[in-house]
Amino acid sequence: MGEGSSRTASTHVSGKHGRLTVTCLSKPSDEQIKQINELTNKKISEDLRIKTENMPRAEAEKTYGNTIYDLFPIPPDVKELTIVVVYDTDGSIWNINACNKKHLPSAKHIGEIVLEKPRFRASKKLLEIPFNVLP
Repeated sequence: MGEGSSRTASTHVSGKHGRLTVTCLSKPSDEQIKQINELTNKKISEDLRIKTENMPRAEAEKTYGNTIYDLFPIPPDVKELTIVVVYDTDGSIWNINACNKKHLPSAKHIGEIVLEKPRFRASKKLLEIPFNVLP
């Protein structure tokens, strides 16, 4: 979706339903949403490896910079972070994040993702993307 659409504002998952909210400068077209859904399922089918590692915060920031952070802040008194790295098929980092939630060892465990109708919140420049996970 372009520049300015890379930061996660919030996530929520309950069972097989969830919602991802990301920064977004403009409302995406239906075609762009279709492309996001296709890319999501392509990456799942590629069975990307997911590595979780606990690191001192200072080391994580020195190694990865601010790319590990989303819009929701981690309190400054947190001195150890859980870093989740998703590796692309060529071994490069496809996504990286500091997250305290449980993660799967690889993408094949996810299942198919079906995006529902997104909601663009123009005043906050946020895109809420609800989704369902099929077995």
